Amino acid sequence: MVIQKVINNNVISAYDENQQEVVIMGKGIGFKAHTGDAIDESRIEKVFRIENEKLSRQFQEILENIPLEHMQLTSDIITYAKKNLNVQLNQSIYITLTDHINFAIQRQAQGIQLKNALLWEIKKFYHQEYLMGKYAINLLNEKLGTKFSEDEAGFIALHFVNAEYDTTINDTFAMTNMIQGILELVKQEMGIEFDEESLHYERFVTHLKFLAQRLYRHELLKDEEIEFAKLMENKYPGEYECSKHIAEYIEKELTKRNIKPLRWAVVHVDDKMYTVSVANLKE
Repeated sequence: MVIQKVINNNVISAYDENQQEVVIMGKGIGFKAHTGDAIDESRIEKVFRIENEKLSRQFQEILENIPLEHMQLTSDIITYAKKNLNVQLNQSIYITLTDHINFAIQRQAQGIQLKNALLWEIKKFYHQEYLMGKYAINLLNEKLGTKFSEDEAGFIALHFVNAEYDTTINDTFAMTNMIQGILELVKQEMGIEFDEESLHYERFVTHLKFLAQRLYRHELLKDEEIEFAKLMENKYPGEYECSKHIAEYIEKELTKRNIKPLRWAVVHVDDKMYTVSVANLKE
């Protein structure tokens, strides 16, 4: 391969054997190098293949002014998360998380500590992603001597949630607030306390996460799911009344963000099962 562009002393871009642009990282790989030069393969430490051209451009722009060590650590964190979350992550994670971690390090150097208002919810609703955040801050603290707290672990966790669900950080904050709001509403309306350690509660939260994801992706339910929800109206009238209030709550939350609301929701709650089904709120 030959150099297509020198981004900085430690990062270059090139085209591989399939004529796909790649970003190559390695200490000193771009030092005194020029476009058209053969790449010193002994200096290659990491090769990034970002398929989306726009994301690739953004990634290169970020790397221009970021220390090599910050990028290496971020790459290690993403690799660890991919292996342990066992989910497909949007390649935008390389941009958003690299940018976030670099600024977080700068913030801490200036003595600025941010409190994470959604830390409790993140731990509860996105526990696996939170564990990835914990791994990240432990690695950063060990390698850089920083003193990141669990608040930062929560912020990093949300970037993994974004990459899983293909949402923005603002949408993820809103989705997390919505899930908590629905849980509180069900508790009040149905007069119950959730067993947060139970499998039923975990499944219910999973349903709500997928519900929020659907809403923010503008995905409607299939016809058969809508028919099922209508049957629930007759079988569980109390739960259906609760679901109408949930629908109103969702509509208000979505309207705030200029998202077209759905028509109605059905929730079934008893001693052993919590389920939720949501379709269009308005005819």
